[in-house]
Amino acid sequence: MSGDKVKVVCLECGATNLFPLAEEGKKVVCGRCKSLLSAPGTVLEPTDRQVSRLFQNSSLPVLIDFYSPTCGPCHMMHPIVERLAKRRAGDLVVVKINVERDQELARHFGIQGVPTFVIVRGGAERDRMSGAVPEEDFAFWVASRT
Repeated sequence: MSGDKVKVVCLECGATNLFPLAEEGKKVVCGRCKSLLSAPGTVLEPTDRQVSRLFQNSSLPVLIDFYSPTCGPCHMMHPIVERLAKRRAGDLVVVKINVERDQELARHFGIQGVPTFVIVRGGAERDRMSGAVPEEDFAFWVASRT
């Protein structure tokens, strides 16, 4: 099992890399741009600059969690999103976008309420869902759209 690798996406250049699971906890860098990679299953919080590269260049589907730090249903969904990110590591990239901080991105996606979840693949939106839902329903929705 020490040779197991999982796909992760570089936040700096959007390249897909194979992350050796035996190296988790150590510094692993992108093969293209040499930036530090996040561990598989990490919910990412990209900067504005990183978001467009990630959406355009990722070979993996991207699940976006648009949230507000003052939103009760958002807080209810956070542990569900984190568990999903860990379970789907290597198959899906999960990112959180704070709509209060990243208003331009929220406007670009037409976010009118939170939590709103958007699936992006190949730079295009594939589907969206708003509101808090049970974990099983959420996992099924993501699986059926990625």
